[in-house]
Amino acid sequence: MNFLRGVMGGPSAGPQPSGADTIQKLCDRVASSTLLDDRRDAVRALKALSKKYRLEVGIQAMEHLVHVLQTDRSDSEIIGYALDTLYNVISNDLEEEEQDDSEEENSPKQGDDLGSQFTEIFIKQPENVTLLLTLVEEFDFHVRWPGVKLLTSLLKQQGPQVQQIILVSPMGVSRLMDLLADSREVIRNDGVLLLQQLTKSNAAIQKIVAFENAFERLLDIVTEEGNSDGGIVVEDCLLLLQNLLKNNNSNQNFFKEGSYIQRMKPWFEVGDDNCGWSAQKVTNLHLMLQLVRVLVSPTNPPGATTSCQKAMFHCGLLQQLCTILMATGVPADILTETINTVSEVIRGCQMNQDYFASVNAPSNPPRPAIVVLLMSMVNERQPFVLRCAVLYCFQCFLYKNHKGQGEIVSTLLPSTIDGSSVSAGQLLCGGLFSTDSLSNWCAAVALAHALQENAALKEQLLRVQLATSIGNPPVSLLQQCTNILSQGDKIDRRGSKVQTRVGLLMLLCTWLSNCSIAVTHFLHNPANVPFLTGQIAENLGEEEQLVQGLCALLLGISIYYNDNSLENYRKEKLKQLIEKRIGRENFVEKLGFISKHELYSRAAQKPQPGFSSPEHMMFDHEFTKLVKELEGVISKAIYKSSEEDKKEEEVKKTLEQHDNIVTHYKKVIREQDQELEELKQQVSTLKSQNEQLQVTVTQQVSQIQQHKDQYNLLKVQLGKDTQHHNSHGDTLQMNGIQLEEVSKLREELEDWRNRHEQLQGQLKEKDAVIENLKSLQVEMGTEQSSQLSSSGGMEHSAELQKELELLRTQIQLQAAEISKLQTENQKLQAMNTAIDPALGASSAVASRSSEKEGRLLQELGELQSEVKALSEEKASLQQQLDSSSSTVAILQDEKSKLQQEVAEAKKEQDDLLVLLADQDQKLSALRSKLKDLGMPVEDEDDIESGDQADEDEDGDEEEQD
Repeated sequence: MNFLRGVMGGPSAGPQPSGADTIQKLCDRVASSTLLDDRRDAVRALKALSKKYRLEVGIQAMEHLVHVLQTDRSDSEIIGYALDTLYNVISNDLEEEEQDDSEEENSPKQGDDLGSQFTEIFIKQPENVTLLLTLVEEFDFHVRWPGVKLLTSLLKQQGPQVQQIILVSPMGVSRLMDLLADSREVIRNDGVLLLQQLTKSNAAIQKIVAFENAFERLLDIVTEEGNSDGGIVVEDCLLLLQNLLKNNNSNQNFFKEGSYIQRMKPWFEVGDDNCGWSAQKVTNLHLMLQLVRVLVSPTNPPGATTSCQKAMFHCGLLQQLCTILMATGVPADILTETINTVSEVIRGCQMNQDYFASVNAPSNPPRPAIVVLLMSMVNERQPFVLRCAVLYCFQCFLYKNHKGQGEIVSTLLPSTIDGSSVSAGQLLCGGLFSTDSLSNWCAAVALAHALQENAALKEQLLRVQLATSIGNPPVSLLQQCTNILSQGDKIDRRGSKVQTRVGLLMLLCTWLSNCSIAVTHFLHNPANVPFLTGQIAENLGEEEQLVQGLCALLLGISIYYNDNSLENYRKEKLKQLIEKRIGRENFVEKLGFISKHELYSRAAQKPQPGFSSPEHMMFDHEFTKLVKELEGVISKAIYKSSEEDKKEEEVKKTLEQHDNIVTHYKKVIREQDQELEELKQQVSTLKSQNEQLQVTVTQQVSQIQQHKDQYNLLKVQLGKDTQHHNSHGDTLQMNGIQLEEVSKLREELEDWRNRHEQLQGQLKEKDAVIENLKSLQVEMGTEQSSQLSSSGGMEHSAELQKELELLRTQIQLQAAEISKLQTENQKLQAMNTAIDPALGASSAVASRSSEKEGRLLQELGELQSEVKALSEEKASLQQQLDSSSSTVAILQDEKSKLQQEVAEAKKEQDDLLVLLADQDQKLSALRSKLKDLGMPVEDEDDIESGDQADEDEDGDEEEQD
C-alpha cells in the first residue's frame, strides 16, 4: 500500500480532487443503493473513469465490484460493466497503448507493478477466481467476453498462482475448453489466447487440456482459417499447440496415437507460384515447422521420436517438406527452418535417411538434394544461418547411418569418382582446401561425421589421393590435411585462421581415434610429431590455447591407439619425447584447455549448431563427446610405464582370445537353437496332420453307422415284402419294391467302394508320415541338443501305432459288413428264383417282368464281382497293416538308440558349461588385475549387453524344456 500511496501522490499519476470525490461517491452508491438501476449507473460511471483513474478505482471500488459480481448475477448488464472495470484496473495492455514518448522511462515498470499488485489483491480470495470461472460459463456475450479478457489478464500478471487456483477448482479447465466451441469468433479467438496463458509451463494443465479434445478443435480452427494462408488466429492456435506439446511426452504420444500428424500434411502444400509471401504466412509456416520439430526433437525420448519420424514418412509429410526444400521462391528464413526440420525428421531413422538420399533437385540434369545443399554450405556468399542449417542436415543424414557414410566416402575413392558431375565428396574436399575459413570448418566437421563410429571407412579414406598441382605426384588426403595444418598463418584466408586449424584438428582426431592403421599413417610422416610437440610447448596467447589443446589431444590419440608398428614412434618413445620437450604436467594442462573453453560448453548442450556469429563456430557437438571420452584415458596413458603398457597389451590379447572363444560358443548355441526351433515346427506340423486324420476317421465312423442304420431299414422292408408273394398283385408290388431296393443296394456298394478308396489313401498318407518320421529321427540323431525332438518322435511313433490299430479294427468291421452284404445278395437271388413262376402266370405282364428280371440278374452279377474285388482289397489292406506294424517295431529300436545318443549329448553339454564357467572365472580375474593396474575396464554386463537378450531367450527355452 505504500507504493500505491506514492503513486497517488506523484505529479504524473495523481488524480484531481474532483475525480477522487466522484469515485468515492460512486462507490457509496454501489454499496448503499437499493435500486438496481442506480447501482448499474454507478458501475457504468466507474467503468468510464477506470482508464483515467486506474489507481483510485482499483483501491476504492474493487471490493464493491466483486460484491456486485456475487449479488447481481441476474442482471447481465451490470455484471458486464463490473467485469470491464476490473479488466481496466488489472490489465496493463491499455496503459501500454496510451503511453506517449514523452512519458518517463519508469512508467511502464510502475504500470506493470500496479497491475500485478491489483491482481494479487483480487486472487487473495480464491473464491473470486472461482466466481469468474462461473461467469465465463454464461452464454451472454456481455458477460462472457469481458470475463475471458479479465481471466487472461489475471494469468498474465500472476500466472502460476491463478493456474493453481483453476487446477484445484472443480471442472475449472473443462469450463474454459468450451470457449473453443463458441460460435462467436471474438470469444473463440480470445479463448485461444486465454488457453495460451493457462498452459504456460504447467504440465498438469497441459495434459487436461489435451485430453479435453483440444488437438481436434485447434486443428479444425486452423483448417477453417486456411492453414498457412490464415490470419493471426492460426498463429495463436499454433502457439497454443506448441505449449501443449513442447517437453510434454504424454501429450506428444497422445498427438501421435490420435493420428493428428497426418492432419499436418496439408499445412505444407505450397503451390508452384511462391512469389508474394505475406508476413503472416511466413510467420504461420515458421510456427508449423517448429511444431514438427517439437515432435521429433533430439531431446525427446528416442522411442517417441522414432515413432513420430515413421508416422511422418508414412503419411507423406517428409515428402512434402522435401518438396518445399527443393522449391524456388521460398523465403530464406522459411528455407532455413525447413532444412532444420527435415534434419530432425531424418535424424537416426534409416527409412527416412534412405528416402532423403533418393531426393533429387529439379535441375537439368537432376542432382541429389544432398549435393545441392552441400554446394550452399561451401559457398561463402550464402547466409550464415543457412550454411549452419545445411551442416546440421548433413550431420543428421549421417547420424547412425553407416550406409549413407559409405556412400559419401565412396565418392572420394579413386575407383568410383565420376568426372561428369560434382559429387558430395568432391564438394567436401573443395571446401576443406578453400580460402574461406568457415568453409574449411564446415567441410572438416561434415567429413568427420562421415567417419563417426565407422572404423572401416577410416581405413578406406586413407586410399584417397589428391592432385595438388600439375607435374607433382598426388598426396593422400591425410597428408594434405597435415600440410595445411602445419602451414598455419602462411596461407591468406578470409575469416578466422584459428577456425581452419580447429576444424582440421577435429577431423584428424576423429579420423585417428580407434583406428591404429590411421595412426600409423599419421606417424609415418616424420614432420607431424615435431609440429605437434612444437605447438604444445610454445607459450601462445589465449586464442591459440584452443589449438594447443587440440594438438595435445591428437598427440595423445597417437599414443593411446598406437600399435607400436613403427620403431621410431613406439608408445614409450613418444612418452619420453613428451617428458623431455613438454613435460607431463604441462601436457595434461594443455589438454584440459579444450573442456574448459566456453564455446566447448555451448556446443555440448545440443546437436544443432547454434552459433550467433561465424567467429563462435569452433566445436561440434559429436566432437565434444569424443573429448569427454578420451581426455581422462589419455591423461592416464601418459603416466603409465612401459611395463604397465606391456601388461595391458597382454591382458587385452588374453581378453580378446577369451572373448573370441565365448563368441564362438555363443554362435554354436545360437545355431543349435535355430535347429531346435525348426524341429519343433516340424513336430507341430505332424501333430496338426495327425489331428486332421483323427477328425477324418471319426467322420468315417459316423458315416458307417449311418449306413448300418439304412441297411437295417432296408432289411426290415424286404422281410415285409416277402410275406405277400402269393398273389399276383402282391408279386407285382414286391417286384417294384425289389427294384427300388436293388438300386439302393447298388448305391450302397458304390459308397463302400469310395470308402475303401479313401482308406487306401489314408494308409498311403500314414506310410508317408512314417517315412518322414524316419528321416526326422535320423536327422535328430546327428544333433547334440535333440532331446526335445527325440521325445517328440517317441510320442509320434506311439500315436501312429495307436492309429494303425484303429485302422486295423475298422477294416475288420468293414470285412464283416461285406460278408453281410454277400449273404443279403444270396437272399435276393433266392427271392428272384421264387418270383419267376409267379411272374409267368400273367401273359400281359410276363414280357415286362422278364426284361426287368434279366436286368436284375445282371446287376446282381456285377454286385458279386464288386464284393470279390472288395475282399481282395481287404487282403491287401491287411498286408499293409502288417508292414506298418513291422515299421513301428523298427522305429522303437531306433528310439532306444536315440535315447542313448541324447544322454551322450547331455554329458557333452555339461562339460561345455563347466568349460565356460572356468573361462568366466579367468576373465574376472584378468579384469580385476587390469583394475588394480589402473586400466579402464568395462564391466561384464556392458561387454555382454549386446548378447544379453539372446541369453535370456536361451534360458527361457531351457526352462520350457
